[in-house]
Amino acid sequence: MGLSPLWRLRPHASRLPSQPLEGVAAAVSDADHLASGGPAVAVPPGTVPAAAGDRAGEIAGMGWDELRRSVADCRACSLCQARRQAVLGVGDLNADWLFIGEGPGAEEDARGEPFVGPAGKLLDAMLAAIDLQRGNDVYIANAVKCRPPGNRTPEAAEIAACAPYLRRQIALLQPRLIVLLGRAAAHAVLGEVGSLASMRGQSFQYRSPAGGENIPVIVSYHPAYLLRTLTDKARAWEDLCRARALMRAARATSAGPDPGVGQGVTTTP
Repeated sequence: MGLSPLWRLRPHASRLPSQPLEGVAAAVSDADHLASGGPAVAVPPGTVPAAAGDRAGEIAGMGWDELRRSVADCRACSLCQARRQAVLGVGDLNADWLFIGEGPGAEEDARGEPFVGPAGKLLDAMLAAIDLQRGNDVYIANAVKCRPPGNRTPEAAEIAACAPYLRRQIALLQPRLIVLLGRAAAHAVLGEVGSLASMRGQSFQYRSPAGGENIPVIVSYHPAYLLRTLTDKARAWEDLCRARALMRAARATSAGPDPGVGQGVTTTP
């Protein structure tokens, strides 16, 4: 299936240093993504149809059931014309980890679930390498919800038409970390901030929809690309290790200091 070499957890991987969270989170349609510190990067907003304002507002107030129905009935761009079904996403609705790909392929279009073909098997192997599994503290979505013809890369207007759905998914999930798989996913969340190669190794943030701490964002390769370019699997492994380090830091920060440390508090086993 082209999945070798296997992803294996390396004993020293957890000691890989994480980089400081600096850079930008950029807008697709408005100021939903803001600079979060570090050197500013100018990012043009994505293109959103002029008539999309009311639609975006409606989507922003939807729960999961309404969101599923809206995506299934969506006719906002031409991708709906050839699809079998729209693919919203799959996984744990309380997940800390959010992985975002580009768009459904043929198998995803048939089954209604993202990452179910060979690329999905590789993604599952990548998750297992950092002790994760699909559906358990992991949610998987795509930049666009309908299959682009011939599995081509989604176009900017198609990404913009689906942007309100993706923003709402992030708002409902409130993940601790977002991992963007592929150029289109990076465009959907961060805007036009450069090539995928230039984004790898940088740290971005997405402004929390709930008004809390910003959400760290990592950019990496799409598994379908890795199946064609095995030499870049090592780089993808580096991205996963950075993502895991950021998650550990985020959880440690939210946990706060141990109230029993340095305060004369005695605990009884």
